[in-house]
Amino acid sequence: MMYVSGETGEPSVETTGIIEDIVRQQVVEILRSCTELAARRGSRSITINDLIFQIRDDAPKVSRLRTFLSWKDVRKNVKDSDDKGGDADLGAGEDPSGGVVPGGPVDDTAKKNKKARVGLPWEPASFFTVEVPERDDEEDEEEEEMNHITLQRLRKADERTKVMTREEYVTWSEFRQASFTYRKGKRFREWAGFGQVTDSKPSDDIVDILGFLTFEMVQTLTEEALKIKDNEDQFRERSGDTAGAKKRKMTQSGLFSMPSEGRSPVEPRHVQEAFRRLQTKPKKFRAMLNGTRQQQHSSLRLI
Repeated sequence: MMYVSGETGEPSVETTGIIEDIVRQQVVEILRSCTELAARRGSRSITINDLIFQIRDDAPKVSRLRTFLSWKDVRKNVKDSDDKGGDADLGAGEDPSGGVVPGGPVDDTAKKNKKARVGLPWEPASFFTVEVPERDDEEDEEEEEMNHITLQRLRKADERTKVMTREEYVTWSEFRQASFTYRKGKRFREWAGFGQVTDSKPSDDIVDILGFLTFEMVQTLTEEALKIKDNEDQFRERSGDTAGAKKRKMTQSGLFSMPSEGRSPVEPRHVQEAFRRLQTKPKKFRAMLNGTRQQQHSSLRLI
């Protein structure tokens, strides 16, 4: 995950251990908050909406999660259609001219397999009993909001992959599939604290959402740590510390090291500083608390 997020060196076990501890701490906090929300409803089971509610203030991330869930639903519907032999009745939905008969099997399947918009109960649209038709440009507005960060990440990925060899790109593609949850469902449930932090038995959707969020956490931590390290390296270069730069390059020349691309990996202190900065509340939020009573223990801020 760190490699895909921009890390070019091979991080130490201590560095990856710190990131794992931070991510687990974040997951435990999410489950604790979700359990409290469920208890207010008189329920012991947490829901998808309880999870999404935890990141409601991060509109781009919510939008990316919605897209993730929408395509997940499309893939599930397509798989169900294939399992039921949906292709066998294709002719029944066509007219003699080759078009699709409205209301026919193909038309119904197309509607079912269309990427649906995931609604949230705290949105204004959910306050009304009559469903408001979606505008044609509504989805584009949401995607434009989330695409700024996504496009930045894709641009950086393109810059790295376009100079890779075939073998390096195969490694890159494999690492993009890295996950805390994929084929590790039982271990992840124990690691996250299901049965301890919460008595709720997680559904597959909840595990998938947590898998999405944990990947985002690692990505955000890595990107922030890399910024800190790059600033530090630039400062050393301006200060004339060339010996340190040569030493960092030599540490990555081992036979079994990951492609270093001439750069040393992030260190535990970079990750710790990244986490500290990500825990700092925005000025806007601090201004809203001005004159109010501060909590004795500052709550953990989700990455």
